[in-house]
Amino acid sequence: MSEDYGKRDRTIFWIAFLAGVTMVVGYAIYTLWPREPAEVDLSALSDAPKLELSIAGQAQGTVVITLRPDLAPKHVERIAQLAREGAYDDVVFHRVIDGFMAQTGDVEFGRVDTNDASRAGMGGSRYPDLPAEFSEVPFVEGTVGMARSQNPNSANSQFFIMFAPGPFLDGKYTVVGQVTQGMDVVHAIKRGEGQNGAVTSQPDVITEARVVD
Repeated sequence: MSEDYGKRDRTIFWIAFLAGVTMVVGYAIYTLWPREPAEVDLSALSDAPKLELSIAGQAQGTVVITLRPDLAPKHVERIAQLAREGAYDDVVFHRVIDGFMAQTGDVEFGRVDTNDASRAGMGGSRYPDLPAEFSEVPFVEGTVGMARSQNPNSANSQFFIMFAPGPFLDGKYTVVGQVTQGMDVVHAIKRGEGQNGAVTSQPDVITEARVVD
């Protein structure tokens, strides 16, 4: 039995690692051939639900994310459900790449009290993975997307916030929201010093996540 679990852990590790490498390679290519950043119009979303994240650590403050059920209803429903359950409370930003994005939301292995840097980013919630809900909305500064493995239909609980435009992600990752307040807090999140942006020591943490309808 222990051997089976060991094989499972190694498989999960390599899937997560390869997915991360793919994103980093895309980011590297983009920095060599940048394009004019697109803009996102949120004027019609004044009644959309908001996700408020209280963040502590190197970054201090509140980040407000306007969620996009119009683009990704199943993913937004999942995020809202987990937030209402308190599943995101005390979850760390386990992977943060300067100039690219900050990733969090591993409610299984990313909790601050049980955080293991070697496993953070490999977990999800107790709910099934979600089918992709890709859209034409671009990834710009402050865009929130769902993290996944190389399988497009593997997003679960983890999400990332963009520090800068990432057009290499457009149409390949599910957009679930846009930061509308607190982008200065996002930019202050502690960067990763480990492989593939892993934050191996004293990561910043979401102390509370709540949905405001």
